[in-house]
Amino acid sequence: MAIYSDLASRGVWLSPLCEDLFYSFLRSDQRRWGEVYVQGLVSVPGRKSIRRISDHVMGRPVDQCLQQFINQSPWDWGPVRQRLAQRLVETIRPKAWVLEEVVFPKNGSDSVGVARQFVNSAGRLINCQVGLAVVLVGEDGGCPVNWRLLLPRSWDEDDTRRGRTRLPAHERSRPRWQHLLELIDEMMIDWGLPPAPVVIDARAIQGVEPLIRGLADRGLPYMVRVAQNRLSSIAPRLPARPMPDPVRTRLHAVQGSGHPQPYEVGRHRHHGVERQATRQGPRPIWLTDLGRSRQPDLAGLVSLRKKAVTELSTAEEESGLQHFEGRSFQGWHHHVTLVSVAHAYRMLRRLDGENVEERCLRPHG
Repeated sequence: MAIYSDLASRGVWLSPLCEDLFYSFLRSDQRRWGEVYVQGLVSVPGRKSIRRISDHVMGRPVDQCLQQFINQSPWDWGPVRQRLAQRLVETIRPKAWVLEEVVFPKNGSDSVGVARQFVNSAGRLINCQVGLAVVLVGEDGGCPVNWRLLLPRSWDEDDTRRGRTRLPAHERSRPRWQHLLELIDEMMIDWGLPPAPVVIDARAIQGVEPLIRGLADRGLPYMVRVAQNRLSSIAPRLPARPMPDPVRTRLHAVQGSGHPQPYEVGRHRHHGVERQATRQGPRPIWLTDLGRSRQPDLAGLVSLRKKAVTELSTAEEESGLQHFEGRSFQGWHHHVTLVSVAHAYRMLRRLDGENVEERCLRPHG
């Protein structure tokens, strides 16, 4: 079976991409349904339910086959994510790994990991699942490639809900910083990706110090955003690194409005401290060990974080990131993995179109 999306023209086709990314699937029917599901995420307008994907892509009721593929089929999402990341390294040459919180609002209490919990990015209590995504970001775009589902403590001993959602015994509530370091280790060690500076908004993380120590131990350059009122308690416990004498300078980063906004950058002790000037509320602070970098590079990393947030929003709006209807642990991981594939396809198509246009405009002879 070959599916050629209505988005495809020259260069990047959906079927060859899926064939490459789904090489690890043991059975041909798994590869087939994987491609159907991604095609639905790419082409179905509005809500991308399994029923709508079935009708739109196949033109006949194949709901049970798609449900089984997403929620019960035992295919491993790890190799798919790894191959996707490898392709993106070759294509967009990421300049940062941005780690972001992703919220999945839910009704009821049966979906895996759901709880009424405070969400820092929303500033309020929400009945939801909370995931972590690693977004590879370059100048030409970005895409989430690795995922973790955060489990509230209320799920640790709830055998009934754990059984219904087929939650593995080893999956327990753990500090967010541990998840973040595990994501990075998987990508560096297991996948063999060339590392890039790590950018994290850590204002919601309890345990910023072990996170930063872990990044330093791994030799990874980083920019970590923290709450201003926590700086005095965090800084004395951070790992020391030799740096030049403290200096102060100013740089400008282009905000979403398109207008330059001032940033104040100072290197205090052994870490860079970046404050965004603002008239409302506490100013966000970025801790970094990139003190020897040119100041525009620091501003560029902050901009890449904003680009990552935009890419995740696009995945929600265009590729059905929040449209998963199942309840199982492996179903959640299958869905977000295939959303990453759909988002990558859209991005690669856009880049391919830009390259074609460049070739057409290039002088001949």
